[in-house]
Amino acid sequence: MRADLEIIQQWIPENSRVLDLGCGDGELLAWLREHKNVSGYGLEIDPDKINACIEKGVNVVEQNLDLGLGNFASNSFDVVVMTQALQVVHYPDRILQEMLRVGRTCIITFPNFGHWRCRWYLATRGRMPVSDFMPYTWYNTPNIHFCTFKDFEALCSEMQMQVLDRLAVDNQHRDHLGSKLWPNLLGEIGIYRVTRNPVKIA
Repeated sequence: MRADLEIIQQWIPENSRVLDLGCGDGELLAWLREHKNVSGYGLEIDPDKINACIEKGVNVVEQNLDLGLGNFASNSFDVVVMTQALQVVHYPDRILQEMLRVGRTCIITFPNFGHWRCRWYLATRGRMPVSDFMPYTWYNTPNIHFCTFKDFEALCSEMQMQVLDRLAVDNQHRDHLGSKLWPNLLGEIGIYRVTRNPVKIA
């Protein structure tokens, strides 16, 4: 299983209901079904990946995330997962709001555009960064919303979302002391688990 999915599965309880947004070939859901008795659905837009899900016996719905999650009732799932898709949707705040409407907790991963290599590339070359991790140039990148860990956490605060767990990892999904001390500078990928802030009763 992919290294990021191995981390994510640790935050998903047994016997839970999971919705995986942009589920790819269904690897995570298939593993969770086999090892944790998890049920749920994947949403995907790529026909080849949808076929791969079907071959694995994963429940998959062809759906564009930018259209929202209106076909799912509130609190339908225990966990909603979205890996490496936050930066490519048109309205990240809306999809986060929808994720927390249909799920009790959400797990989100995204690249950190505040990483020191991005800053150094921009400062020394005056051009948008291109690397093995972010191989696209500015005119053909699928990433339309560039954000840092601080940006994401500020949005969480504005939307009254509580960060339960955070890992700042490198492009091999390994964490180290530096990324724990200075996550926004040394972390290349953020892996967050969030929920709604509890309602305060006056």
